[in-house]
Amino acid sequence: MPGVLPAGEPVPVDGALPAAALATVGDRGFGVYVHVPFCASRCGYCDFNTYTATELGGSAGRDGYADQVLAELRLADRVLADRPPARVDTVFVGGGTPTLLPPDDLARILDGIDRTWGLAADAEVSTEANPESVTRESLKALRAAGYTRISLGMQSAAPPVLAILDRRHTAGRATEAAQEAREVGFDHVNLDLIYGTPGERAEDFAASLRAVLAAGVDHVSAYALIVEDGTRLAARMRRGELAYPDDDVAADRYLAAEAALSAAGFSWYEVSNWARTPAAACRHNLLYWTGGDWWGLGPGAHSHVGGVRWWNVKHPSSYAARLAAGHSPGQAREVLSAEERRTEEVLLGLRLAAGLPLSVLDDAGRAAAAGACRTGLLDGAAYDAGRAVLTLRGRLLADAVVRDLLP
Repeated sequence: MPGVLPAGEPVPVDGALPAAALATVGDRGFGVYVHVPFCASRCGYCDFNTYTATELGGSAGRDGYADQVLAELRLADRVLADRPPARVDTVFVGGGTPTLLPPDDLARILDGIDRTWGLAADAEVSTEANPESVTRESLKALRAAGYTRISLGMQSAAPPVLAILDRRHTAGRATEAAQEAREVGFDHVNLDLIYGTPGERAEDFAASLRAVLAAGVDHVSAYALIVEDGTRLAARMRRGELAYPDDDVAADRYLAAEAALSAAGFSWYEVSNWARTPAAACRHNLLYWTGGDWWGLGPGAHSHVGGVRWWNVKHPSSYAARLAAGHSPGQAREVLSAEERRTEEVLLGLRLAAGLPLSVLDDAGRAAAAGACRTGLLDGAAYDAGRAVLTLRGRLLADAVVRDLLP
């Protein structure tokens, strides 16, 4: 969750939504996102809305946090009382480091969601975790509480790369934690990789891919390093201590990931995500990418219901104070126009392996799509069948393709 939030109109004190937004709640799926903003330390590249104990000082911390989330959940239930979702299809607990909370707190939050709206019988329930923040015992407790999927931040198997990123875990702990998660019964286990870190060699990334595959996970996410303003990494680059990421190197790393993962039986389903089977794809993220509804709980969390997007105040103490006063923690919101929703459909849909229907595009967009087929960025057979689907080369230039397809 990026630390910079956009501007928008005020959120009503009671969090009320327009009637038009409530009319379609859950028609395209409904999920719950829970943001846990606590970290043991701050990684040098991180711009997310997270806080260490030192940064929080004496303000709101982990103790009582689950109760605050449950208080916001009660407010959400009141807002959706006239049109509650038929079920919760997915839950995703992200951060930060959610597993800094005791497993009992994460279990209480999940139980609260189930009691409020009801989890679907096949609900996907995910949590993120840093490798050093879990043990076999805590993983077993989370699985017993109903968590079905875990996403572990590995980033790299190379100690020098982890050091540049300010990651605290040792190189082997991520794969060890992944194996423990599989052994205690998690249905799906993901490992996250970051590529293109200054100083990372091709053999370092190849070793990371080998380690991921050896861990036996069924999902891999791989992202190019993005240098965000205000981070320690950005400051080091400005001072000339580290080189800036190289786009050509990043492209080479992506191609290496695609080659290694596809050879091991994985298929890409989103530009930065690969799954061993269709069932292993992250359904919660697919909900985002396909225009579903979700309620975001926690400081800085974003929500979307029926074309209305809003976001909570960022700081945990402000979040706690608003809830204690019986007010919505929403900071601002925006009501998306039909054109904005179409733009997002193109922006997100094109990143998926399924692509998007050409009918979503206007005449200029369809003409641009035809041109992208001629230059090898879109799949010609898919185009003939009425869809815009990126080729491997197109995935390397996805943002440029999107710009061409939009007005």
